[in-house]
Amino acid sequence: MRCTKKIKDLLMFLTSRVMNREEIYDHLAQVYLGKRKEIDAKEKRQRNAWLLVNIFMSVLIFTSAIWGFTAFLTQRGTYLQSNVIFSVNRGPISVPYNFKDTFSPKKTFSLAVPEIDASKYKAIEFSIRGKEEGTPGVVKIVITNDKNEMASYYVQGVNLKWQDVNIPLSEFKQITDWSSLKDISFVLEVWNVDKKKGIVLIEDVRFSGVYDVNASKV
Repeated sequence: MRCTKKIKDLLMFLTSRVMNREEIYDHLAQVYLGKRKEIDAKEKRQRNAWLLVNIFMSVLIFTSAIWGFTAFLTQRGTYLQSNVIFSVNRGPISVPYNFKDTFSPKKTFSLAVPEIDASKYKAIEFSIRGKEEGTPGVVKIVITNDKNEMASYYVQGVNLKWQDVNIPLSEFKQITDWSSLKDISFVLEVWNVDKKKGIVLIEDVRFSGVYDVNASKV
């Protein structure tokens, strides 16, 4: 009888040990699954964060592209409206003068103006300089229209270096009708020039300024 009891106790002990192992395995499995779920959740959060970053960067790039394109169109429209040019002469034109050997008080070179409505423009522009033979220092610009209205403007500092000149048409106050100009003249006056003999170079005489190219053409 004692032997039988011992065998039963041994079987119960072994059975208890087996159940404990199963519990341990089950516990380990649960721990593994819990860790796996945490890792999956972390990876999901990382993927979501990366997706949000990509969406943000895409929106930023798209917005920047739209802004840049809009700015380009705006600048292009402004350029077309504010930098339209009508060329009168591209030159260069050489104007020699000599007040040493003549009694004439002035030397004049005139450019005929084609039929244009100059009121569409804001300024007259050109480049000018003297040559080594002599520089005038001062040159008078005279504009005349078909009504024989005449207005003038003095350009100073004409020396050996090229000077880009921009004269607002508003400076020629005696001109009331800009729709029919006759000529633009460059005048050297004996009482104004620095050197009594010399040469003046003039090029790229043009009208420029605000003018809508989408409106009527010149």
